[in-house]
Amino acid sequence: MFYHTDPIYPSSRYDRTTPSSWLQPRFTMARLAERRPQNTDGDIYVDNSCIDCDTCRWMAPTVYGRVGDQSAVTHQPVSEAERLAAMQALLACPTASIGTVKPPQDVKAVQASFPIAIADSVYHCGYHSEQSYGAASYFIQRPEGNVLVDSPRFTAPLVKRLEEMGGVRYLYLTHRDDVADHQAFHDHFGCDRILHRDEINSGTASVEIKLEGLDPVQLEPDLLIIPVPGHTRGHTVLLYQDQFLFTGDHLAWSESLQHLYAFRSACWYSWSELLKSMKRLSHHSFEWVLPGHGRRFWSDRTTMQQQMRLCIEWMEKQ
Repeated sequence: MFYHTDPIYPSSRYDRTTPSSWLQPRFTMARLAERRPQNTDGDIYVDNSCIDCDTCRWMAPTVYGRVGDQSAVTHQPVSEAERLAAMQALLACPTASIGTVKPPQDVKAVQASFPIAIADSVYHCGYHSEQSYGAASYFIQRPEGNVLVDSPRFTAPLVKRLEEMGGVRYLYLTHRDDVADHQAFHDHFGCDRILHRDEINSGTASVEIKLEGLDPVQLEPDLLIIPVPGHTRGHTVLLYQDQFLFTGDHLAWSESLQHLYAFRSACWYSWSELLKSMKRLSHHSFEWVLPGHGRRFWSDRTTMQQQMRLCIEWMEKQ
């Protein structure tokens, strides 16, 4: 996986001047005049503003691929399922770098498909934010109060769906990089935001729950927050029902290595501390790794423990 280390990205095509503008039900996509020549001929294309965040490639792997240092359409959709996945990736793209030659007639249906079910009561929000460098965010629907994991774009179709699903009780933020439109979600839903104190800056000074130290925090009986310093000093991960681990930028699946790994080239605080954190994390049991950046991974618990050992062995050699 290619992981960006440069925080400067192409300017956004979304109007973010005021909170009210964030809620306008606008649909924005790529510019045909900037279409990459590497795209396969057909309706859907990627333009040259792509930042290589990998979102479209893991959301619709049969449609999008990496050609050079950017994404491109390598296969036009031929089924309804492929078309839906390709259009979901279009809406999720953080820089509006995907477009269609013909005005799409299925936008409202695709918007209504978010958030996308992963398993049980866990969903992928889509609508990745350029402010979070294209990181994925997730939604946990639970009777005791729903949880938004990291911040997607604050956009009308998604906000409406989250309202229909019961709103947001907690906005849990793994670390400083993926906070995006946290203030807009707080203002709209009245949710309590959660972030480690070592990640607080001027833009997040008003978060309601500030975590401290290295001890795990049992937020609710089914929600355990585990500090994992390394990528950043105050990075944490969230374990839901001892099954779903939301890992931010701490842990992900590597397509090239074919095992779980950590981002050696994007370790902003300490690789040695990250390794210690990974060893502590390996004592927990879970079945899903759901990262902000990188690919997700699911397996039985025995295989997951084997994968954690492979990850640690790989890290020790770096």
